Amino acid sequence: MSFLRRQESLKMELTTVQKALEIIQNQTEKFGVEEIKFLKSDGRILKENIIADRSFPPFNRVSMDGIAIAAEAFNKGQREFKTEGIQPAGSPQLTMQNSNNCIEVMTGAMLPKNTDVVIQYELIDIENGIAKLQVDTVKKFQNVHLKGLDREKGDVLINENTLITAAEIGVLATVGKSKVKVAKQPKVMIVSTGNELVGVSKTPEPFQIRRSNVFTLVSLLKKLNIQAETAHILDDKEVLQNKINSFLNDFDVLIFSGAVSKGKFDFIPEVLNNLGVEKLFHKVKQRPGKPFWFGKKGSKTVFAFPGNPVSTFVSCLKYFHTWYYKSMGLSSENKQQAILTEDYFFKPNLTYFLQVKLHQENGQVLATPVTGKGSGDLANLVDSDAFLELPDDRTNFTKGEVFPLIKYR
Repeated sequence: MSFLRRQESLKMELTTVQKALEIIQNQTEKFGVEEIKFLKSDGRILKENIIADRSFPPFNRVSMDGIAIAAEAFNKGQREFKTEGIQPAGSPQLTMQNSNNCIEVMTGAMLPKNTDVVIQYELIDIENGIAKLQVDTVKKFQNVHLKGLDREKGDVLINENTLITAAEIGVLATVGKSKVKVAKQPKVMIVSTGNELVGVSKTPEPFQIRRSNVFTLVSLLKKLNIQAETAHILDDKEVLQNKINSFLNDFDVLIFSGAVSKGKFDFIPEVLNNLGVEKLFHKVKQRPGKPFWFGKKGSKTVFAFPGNPVSTFVSCLKYFHTWYYKSMGLSSENKQQAILTEDYFFKPNLTYFLQVKLHQENGQVLATPVTGKGSGDLANLVDSDAFLELPDDRTNFTKGEVFPLIKYR
């Protein structure tokens, strides 16, 4: 076969990044719902609407320390007011008995009955129980946070399928949701293969390296609040088949790193096929990460990433994270973009995930290429902040152009 024919054959085999994402998003799964303590829900996906159990705020709330008066008395020309008492925060509402008087009020307190204006201490002098005003005008309900102004009782405060953050935690506490319904997390097994890999605490022989990809993946999944398990299997086809068959029974998702290309010991695609896992694609029109394999067996999902560290890293961010968010009911669309700060050339015609360093200037996100030594250059990830996704339909990319961004910092 000629070189050109081999190139054309290779192109026909490759799945585009867009098509790979479409296939993956069509293979999402639901893992059920569980109820957990609200303080443990940070980073989880909400699976119920959170309703206001009362108005927000639940009463006319004083928003400045000072005095409360009746606007009518002020508008009649009165500028000195006798204090009747003090309304602290957290105390039952007082009633002002004389409309020509005032009540001292604290921030967060209920506005006393028969008052409708709060004037802060900085604008008054109080001497011998008489408050003298130093203002010429007042507005009704100034410095008062009116009942129900933020939300009314029965309003939806947080919609289902929201990613819970510190902001949502505060709202859950406010409405008394001590327990909250969230999406159950998938059970994930991360598998590395290869006789060349040894444990982190081991001293490698000259022909060996320490396992690292699985721990990178564990960390990337931990950002999704997934506590993944890990395993390492040697390059033995029978052992691989037995172990993987067991994992398919016990886990919702298997993630592999390595053994998916065309090497003599790259047994993963063959073993998965033998175990009845349907291949939905193998090889993606991208760099790094071209040998990526994806498949399903019933409700079980398999991501088999190439073993080079940068390939594993970017593939997890681009594909597994997308699949996870879609499975949880969240939008998986990557809307982040950045501006290329210098001309860049890349050949062949593959989607290229360019490692970049980010900085901001005049409100814009700028991406500067970080030159590495290829997909095996794990250390180069430390020098970068993100990947800029360059399209596969050209080879020249110009300073000032805007491209999609996959951030990991």
